[in-house]
Amino acid sequence: MSQPDPSYLHEAAQRKARQAWLDELPSTARARQRLAALATCASGALMIVQAGCIAWLVQHVLVEKQPLAESTTALVTLGAVLLLRAGLSSLVQAAAGEVADAAKLALRGRVYRQLLARGPLWLRQQRSGELGELMLSHAEAIENYYSGFQPVRVEVVVVPLLMAAAVAWVDWVVAVILVLTAPLVPFFMMLVGWGAEAAGRAQLGELARMSGHFADRIKGLGLLRLYGRGQAELDGVAQAAEGVRVRTMKVLRIAFLSSTVLEFFASVSVAMVALYLGLSYLGLMSLHSTVPTLGAGLFCLLLAPEFYAPLRRLAAHYHDRANALAAAAEVERLLGGLPGVADVPATAPAAVAEPLQLHAPPVQVRGLALRPLGAHHDVLRDLSFQIQSRQRIALVGPSGSGKSTLLEALAGWLPPREGEIVLQAGQDAGYAGQRPYLFHGTIADNLRLADPTASDATLRAAAETAQVMRFAAQLPQGLDTVIGERGFGLSGGEARRIGLARLLLRNPSILLLDEPTAFLDAQTEAALLRALAVHARGRTLLVATHSPAVMAWADRCLHLPDGRMQDIRPESCV
Repeated sequence: MSQPDPSYLHEAAQRKARQAWLDELPSTARARQRLAALATCASGALMIVQAGCIAWLVQHVLVEKQPLAESTTALVTLGAVLLLRAGLSSLVQAAAGEVADAAKLALRGRVYRQLLARGPLWLRQQRSGELGELMLSHAEAIENYYSGFQPVRVEVVVVPLLMAAAVAWVDWVVAVILVLTAPLVPFFMMLVGWGAEAAGRAQLGELARMSGHFADRIKGLGLLRLYGRGQAELDGVAQAAEGVRVRTMKVLRIAFLSSTVLEFFASVSVAMVALYLGLSYLGLMSLHSTVPTLGAGLFCLLLAPEFYAPLRRLAAHYHDRANALAAAAEVERLLGGLPGVADVPATAPAAVAEPLQLHAPPVQVRGLALRPLGAHHDVLRDLSFQIQSRQRIALVGPSGSGKSTLLEALAGWLPPREGEIVLQAGQDAGYAGQRPYLFHGTIADNLRLADPTASDATLRAAAETAQVMRFAAQLPQGLDTVIGERGFGLSGGEARRIGLARLLLRNPSILLLDEPTAFLDAQTEAALLRALAVHARGRTLLVATHSPAVMAWADRCLHLPDGRMQDIRPESCV
């Protein structure tokens, strides 16, 4: 006996895990989910009553020639059933829509928390266009799974059984035909569904790649024009769009093909019921002692297509399931796993608070080894030092000696490869890097990211300290001047000063500053250092710098990569 293919078993296990993850997403809308399923089944059950009323009216009025006035009860019942089914249909759509909205919101929330937990260093290595698609097209791809597939999945289990039982009570032969032909639909549905899932996943992956490609080119548009690569990159975008078109057409081809096949088998099954009834009425087939009445035959014939209707709807929405599984697979691929309700950060913070004595240094580093993400060797090894309370430390060394890497580790962005970083209990570190990210909006909006409740006076004080007002005061609208994404319209030094002001507004107890005075003239640098000394009084500062003025302003110098700590003398840090 041959053993199952391990790759098939692995793929089946992955599919099952993704299915369970999708089913768990709308946990906040379980009541609406149950309501949608119950209303769907009730509407299907009422179809039996509707078919019975129609068949009874035809038999009573047309065959038995009874007055229509005697059929008032049946007519009222039929009207009530039609109205009730219409109301249930609206209820199903509304409840299922709320479930889909809850699932999309949960997916976006989980993805966002996962991206936030990964930290800035991980995000720098990713394509923002691809990550953005996780919360856009991938979230939209799961909508029809909840609004269409899930209610029908319950309906297909309950309603056909009820209809088969009702038909068997009238004519057991028709019930046998229905029961024997029903498995053909889900069988071919599964065969086609596997191909649809693979095609849907390829289509979503191609869409994410195109989005990432396009977003990257938009960000570097100025550089592309500078080097005359505009037309070549335009051709690249066209090729990416063509890839999406091809993948999309493959998905549609499978969808149309599967719908045709499934409709064919459902139609053939209904035709078999009609053929049996027709031959019975012509006397060419007799499986009963008496010929079924016209009302009985009409009842069976009305329920035959409705028996297959849930199966056909399931087949139609099976592509929605395939698309949802494909979206889950893409989320898993880009994030390295399916985000849970409360995932812990994938990269644990490097700075771990300990209950130290009040007189212990705010920062202690012991036997630290650091390696930047994506690097093949450590930039710092066996580094140990401590920073006393309220000290100003200048972090010095040649370019590439690990100054920015150390600051990122102290900020909790980069986990140590060896050793540990210990912060005194109650201390929090804030980091202002060399390339602060500025959003499209006003300067004030970018500053208020640190404290949305900050008053105008507090905002202006932080801007004054970071010397933002030196250039903002000359702008037409001051701090309300709109700047472009990533600080478009500002110089490198101006952008760094906004990043520094944003950190000062957050007001951490430990300030980690990476080249805060780079690109500044001597006068502005001196003013910034004086203001920073006043604003940061009582706080601990660690400043990476190449500037002699900053070195002279600091209390001590920490040399990298050897980790040598020196008291300040005019020439000691240079």
